[in-house]
Amino acid sequence: MKKVILSLALVFTLGFSVVSCKETTKEKAEDAIESAADDVEEAAEDTGAAIEEAAEETGDAIEEAAEDTKEGAENAAEEVKAEAEKAEL
Repeated sequence: MKKVILSLALVFTLGFSVVSCKETTKEKAEDAIESAADDVEEAAEDTGAAIEEAAEETGDAIEEAAEDTKEGAENAAEEVKAEAEKAEL
């Protein structure tokens, strides 16, 4: 996120600070803007990938917790049943 903001700041700075109308200056500014745009796009892709990975890990953790809860409930039910059978004897 920080990279995105810095890239955008660079684009605006370059856009407003160019006062010369020379062709080389325009080309340099265009190259800088293009580079900053590429950086912004790359940062956005990295952020999307990180969010997707975090969501997948969260889903895995939820599934594991649900499975553990199910096993715990089954074990508790078996223990209650065993105790009830002992009490009947």
